[in-house]
Amino acid sequence: MATVLPVYPTTRRNVELLLVLLAVLIAGGAWAVVGLTLDGAVPPNLLAYAGGLGGLAVLLHLLLRWRAKHADPLLLPVATLLNGLGLVMIHRIDQALDTTSASRQFLWSALGIVAAGVVLAFVRDHRVLRRYTWTAAVAGLVLLLLPLVPGLGRTINGARIWIGLGPFSFQPGELAKICLAVFFAGYLVVHRDALSLTGRKVLFLQLPRARDLGPILLAWVASIGILVLQRDLGTSLLFFGLFVAVLYVSTERVSWIVLGLLMFSAAAVFAATTMSHVQARVDIWLNPFTAENRTGSAYQLVQGLYGMANGGLIGTGLGEGRPQTVPYANSDFIYSSLGEELGLVGLFAVLVLYVVLVERGLRTAIGVRDGFGKLLAAGLAFSVTLQVFVVVGGVTRVIPLTGLTMPFLAAGGSSLVSNWIVVALLLRVSDLARRPAAEVRNGPEGDTGVTQAVRIP
Repeated sequence: MATVLPVYPTTRRNVELLLVLLAVLIAGGAWAVVGLTLDGAVPPNLLAYAGGLGGLAVLLHLLLRWRAKHADPLLLPVATLLNGLGLVMIHRIDQALDTTSASRQFLWSALGIVAAGVVLAFVRDHRVLRRYTWTAAVAGLVLLLLPLVPGLGRTINGARIWIGLGPFSFQPGELAKICLAVFFAGYLVVHRDALSLTGRKVLFLQLPRARDLGPILLAWVASIGILVLQRDLGTSLLFFGLFVAVLYVSTERVSWIVLGLLMFSAAAVFAATTMSHVQARVDIWLNPFTAENRTGSAYQLVQGLYGMANGGLIGTGLGEGRPQTVPYANSDFIYSSLGEELGLVGLFAVLVLYVVLVERGLRTAIGVRDGFGKLLAAGLAFSVTLQVFVVVGGVTRVIPLTGLTMPFLAAGGSSLVSNWIVVALLLRVSDLARRPAAEVRNGPEGDTGVTQAVRIP
């Protein structure tokens, strides 16, 4: 009888380190180009920013060597590069507007990387999170409702999605998406059989039973509630899309996707016909170049489109464009700012980085051995996908503007910290996914789901 030897995947931590250093080198080089273009000299703060970001990323890399040596080697370098490019563009706009947003963004970057390290250090096995399914649901709901608390919530640009803590403001919905991803994964891994194996077939759709529609109905009502109470179109789309995506991954039933699209379409039509702020967004989307809108409500969108058109194929070059003419150029419209100075080629390069990030998350979902980990990794990867689609779609006029921020790139501490936590959780799940089966112990629920090792490249 032939002896079958287990396949032990390489950890590729050295590759990760080289890629992290390359990411910092690219970001540092871009920072230097901005200084040379605008001032004719290398910025004196180059070493502080590049060294600080690189040092923190290397420390997180060393923590992975210690606590998660089998983790995916591409997630950290891609996140570092996106974070670094965001800092460069925010710094470039600071130079034009004489502001200091880049220094605040660097502090948030440091806090985000530290938060990722804390997650990796204390969450030794992602399956432990399954114990807190309903706790995560309550925490997510509380975080979503915090902006509605009188005296705590703040209304910024028409949306009440912020809370104020002294001079600082924070968007709790960014952390809520992580809590809800944990809840969706924990709930659906238990109830997926009832959702996928029961119900009657109508035409080409396998429709679920009425009582099994409860979860998706609650998600639908919650998304509409966010839209009505907080006037936040983007967050409602993100949460509902996240739930439907994880539901499909869990059940593999197209009927859930169809039902989700029908319910979202009904909600969108209702909002577009009855809510003034949604009507305004739709009007801006459909008619941005009318004389009234071009200089009024659609000014931001039109200026962003003009900026990307000015960038053309290869861009004007870092420091050579005028991205500062777009309102909120370093946050809501940072993608159009990059498009003006890096061109279509640069925008596609940035999108490729997001594709790699999401692809590694989905590969982790495929490779991990437990159902909860599969749904958690898939949910976190889909959350990044939906957020990028909503932002890029709004800026390029594919869909109406929604107000979400571009992960890792846009100025804003809450988004940056939460996305670094997302990366940390994906790293933790990928560590178990790439680990040889012989080294995998039964988790808190006592189920690993496999009997032999699987190589995840």
